[in-house]
Amino acid sequence: MSAAHELFVVRGYAGTTFQQVADAAEVSVQTVYFHYGNKSQLLKHVVDVASVGDDAPVPLLRRPWFAALQEAPDPAAVVRRWVHLSGVILDRVAPVLAVVRDAAAGDPDMAAQWAANSEQRHTAHGEFVAILARRHALRPGLTRRRATGVTVGLLSPDLFLVMTRECAWTTAQWEKWATDHLSHGLLLGARQ
Repeated sequence: MSAAHELFVVRGYAGTTFQQVADAAEVSVQTVYFHYGNKSQLLKHVVDVASVGDDAPVPLLRRPWFAALQEAPDPAAVVRRWVHLSGVILDRVAPVLAVVRDAAAGDPDMAAQWAANSEQRHTAHGEFVAILARRHALRPGLTRRRATGVTVGLLSPDLFLVMTRECAWTTAQWEKWATDHLSHGLLLGARQ
């Protein structure tokens, strides 16, 4: 899977072939076809593995770290942990999501993949916001929908890539910045 991930990130969707993936993985091209069927399914699998960090069939929000997040001692700790975990995930997945985004304009399968990935991000960030809402920690007048939108925007793969690539920030610098802004934007009693 790492061979396909690297090829997609370096060569893009159109520039990556099954033969290149097979050669890099040191398997036959028939093996790649057998397991994935077509390039869009291969890229979907690459995104899925990058999102969760392995190929175990456990959804992101059913991972032990998400259960632990719900037990964080206070809302500020929930935000810090969510941003940290988002940074770990974005380090792996943001470059390959950019491939999906770029291919979506000309490929219906990739457009569907981009839409599905966007929906998954909204769902995950919505679950994070729900944790804060259950603790009555959201700013007055801030709806869960609006809070989810703020989170989706601040923790987007596109913004992550701008900050870490174009601005040459480390993930740790991005994490501090994102934590500060997300806390300010969401939390009751956050410093003004």
